[in-house]
Order: sequence, then structure tokens, then C-alpha cells
Amino acid sequence: MIVALEKSLGIVTTACKTVGIDRGSHYNWMKEDEEYRASVESIADLAIDFAESSLHKQIQDGNPTSTIFYLKTKGKRRGYIERQEIAHEGIKTFEIIEDDGKDRNE
Repeated sequence: MIVALEKSLGIVTTACKTVGIDRGSHYNWMKEDEEYRASVESIADLAIDFAESSLHKQIQDGNPTSTIFYLKTKGKRRGYIERQEIAHEGIKTFEIIEDDGKDRNE
């Protein structure tokens, strides 16, 4: 099952079909077997590595959306971050009135 999960990049349904077991067996093993669970969790990192490799290839191919995404997520410390600015004038106070549940039109 671990090999099938590696080949499917962690997609449980695909891996289960490959080895001929039901998804419930996989999730029972996840609960009961710490070594199995650790192996499965490490496969999630493989899938992220694969996605990052794909992202880097898109950046190399000149895809501007991928480049912007990368900079917004990995380049924050260099200033590549979107910020919302909220303009306000002076100090405004608000009164919070607790609702007692009574109809004010009575």
C-alpha cells in the first residue's frame, strides 16, 4: 500500500484500487499502526515536492501567475505581499447596546 501511495502521490482512492483494498482498511491501519501512519504522512511531503517542482517549471517557462504566486508566498520577507490599507478620519466611538430580546415597537 505504501508503494501504491507513493506512485499516486498520496491519493488514497487510487492507491487502494491499485492494491485491491477498501479505503476503510487504509484508515484503520492509520489509526492502529504508528509506523504505517508515519510512512503515509511522509508521502504527503512527496506530493508537495512534486507540486513545487511543477511550480518552478512554470516559473522557468515564464508563467506570470506562477511567478506572482511564488513571490506572494515565499517572498513575503522581501516585501512581496499584498496589504490592505484602511483610511480613517479621527477617532470614532460606538456604543454597544445589549439586546434584551424585547420588540422595540411595543
